[in-house]
Amino acid sequence: MPVVDVVNLDGKKVGQVELADAVFGAKVNQHLLHEASRWSLRGLRAGTHKTKDKSEVSGAGRKLWRQKGTGRARVGSIRSPLWRHGGTVHGPKPRDYSYALPKKILLGALRSALSAKLAEEKLTVVDAWQLETHKTKALRETLDKLNGTKSALLVSHGENRNLELASRNLEGVKLAAPNVLQPYDVLKHDLLLLSKDAVARLSHSLDPEKKPVVVPDVTAIAPAAKPAKKEAAPKAAAKKGKPAAKKTAKPAKKKGKG
Repeated sequence: MPVVDVVNLDGKKVGQVELADAVFGAKVNQHLLHEASRWSLRGLRAGTHKTKDKSEVSGAGRKLWRQKGTGRARVGSIRSPLWRHGGTVHGPKPRDYSYALPKKILLGALRSALSAKLAEEKLTVVDAWQLETHKTKALRETLDKLNGTKSALLVSHGENRNLELASRNLEGVKLAAPNVLQPYDVLKHDLLLLSKDAVARLSHSLDPEKKPVVVPDVTAIAPAAKPAKKEAAPKAAAKKGKPAAKKTAKPAKKKGKG
């Protein structure tokens, strides 16, 4: 396993960490890097380009001259694509350039990108991104102590408000989380700065031989017994000295007139 030094924000060595060989020491696959970079760039395209066709340009729709007898070529509209200021034929239309990329290709490209950065000695592991202030100037001074390059990709796991505010106004500096890290961003920036938590997260998520989580079997639960029916309560005894009144039946109504 490759071993790299862990530095603090002052650039001083504070320890060492072992990197996963399957993630940071994998064979660099140029084809996967090309496919992942092409996929990222295609997703960044706005796709808002548009040209006007014959029915959208301004101009009258009348026929300019009669069909025959003038000796000139026949023409039906001033908005014809053959004429100046006419419509455009087969021009670009608004579209979405993004497409689906298999997950295995994306993960393989990310392993290749991380391995390439480590082989080029452009990967640095930081102990923690504990910034005292959110000022951009303070982060610029910190990056100068680490390497001094203007193009850097910062990878931090968890919420860090000071780092987010300090890095968003620096040209050539980008902040990303381990779960959204893209191979194109790793290749684009000169220096890759990872926190210890981000290294552990990437080593676990990108390990191709990690065992799947086994869901324990759920034992069947016997149905609960039905509660016994309660016996009807006896009717309250009649009050003393007051006999119960008998109900008299109403006489049936006779059918017919009258």
